[in-house]
Amino acid sequence: MTTTHTAAPADRLGLIPPYATAQLEILRAHAEAKGLVCIDLGIGSPDQPTPPEVLEAMQRAVADPANHRYPNFKGKLAFRKAIADWYGRRYGVELDAETEVLPLIGSKEGLAKLAMAFINPGDVTITPDPSYPVHHRGTLLAGGRLSLVQARAERDFLPDWSEIPQADLERAKLMFYNFPSNPTAAVAPRSFHEETLDFAKRHGLVLAHDLAYAELAFDGYRPTSLLELPGAKNYAVEFHTMSKTYNMAGWRVGFVVGNAKILHELYRIKTNMDYGIFGAIQDAATAALALPQKHADDLIALYQRRRDVVVAGLNRLGWNLTPPKATMYVWAPVPGGAKAYDFVADVIDRTGVVFTPGSGFGAGGEGFFRISLVAPEATLVEAFDRLDKAGIRFAP
Repeated sequence: MTTTHTAAPADRLGLIPPYATAQLEILRAHAEAKGLVCIDLGIGSPDQPTPPEVLEAMQRAVADPANHRYPNFKGKLAFRKAIADWYGRRYGVELDAETEVLPLIGSKEGLAKLAMAFINPGDVTITPDPSYPVHHRGTLLAGGRLSLVQARAERDFLPDWSEIPQADLERAKLMFYNFPSNPTAAVAPRSFHEETLDFAKRHGLVLAHDLAYAELAFDGYRPTSLLELPGAKNYAVEFHTMSKTYNMAGWRVGFVVGNAKILHELYRIKTNMDYGIFGAIQDAATAALALPQKHADDLIALYQRRRDVVVAGLNRLGWNLTPPKATMYVWAPVPGGAKAYDFVADVIDRTGVVFTPGSGFGAGGEGFFRISLVAPEATLVEAFDRLDKAGIRFAP
């Protein structure tokens, strides 16, 4: 059916490039039309089931008529207390559940709306390049500008904030960063977080740390929470998601914690744009945060085994990668100087194995591709066997 309309879309839509996963769906459909059975290692969507304790809590909560009403804008106090208790156990950080904790409809929602709470047209947001796309998109939708700081391989993908132009610093209000990193899987030492906090303080910036991969760390590595640093709550907030550690990606639940004034402004945006999280999902998330450490330990072991399979598979084909210390991704250079999108499209067309081009995370991701560890080990082995049979190798 053909429909017509006369209204032009908003100019802001022209500022936003296509989302990488949408492009991958088209490439995958073409490969499947040729008869290939695809192995999708593109989007970082966990393949493991949500823990049974969480499902049981959800089933009980769905039957509670109180959860069928509009939820509280700030989220249930029990959920906020569970978040604060988790932070205390995990990081030794004390949080006021009333003012320093805000549940989110997934961390992506909160990251985008934070920019809407602080960015006026012409204001600047500082963020690494490459980075998770929503760190860019909220600012663009709010009419702001981006100051992108290259996260280069020679610096272990850590940005150098001294590269920010003075003109951008004069208009900057907001700063996003994310370690362990999506997409690069890079990790940051505590000293880097200290330098970043000091930089934000000196320049009067709202500092937002995306700690989505706090629990998925390997080989004894322990990621740093920004809020562990003395005085961080005076300037900063930190985002978390239930998607990764608790396999709740489709549930759309996360949270942000930290500076009460910053959270209040985000809360004001949310009260005008959503009604919060379904109460039963909050009850289930509360149960998830109370799970014993063994749940996280088992999940870490699973992803570490998968990481090792992927790194070994790539190295067998000529790459020379060091296993990443965290996240559910492996970040690798594209062979032979090819464009990232062209390489990924060729791999999908010839093998049915789906990766994500690094260019989907910003211009700084050109020359790299990302592999998500979202398939069983046997499937990952098959994926690299397919690349081997297709003659896909790494060459500088």
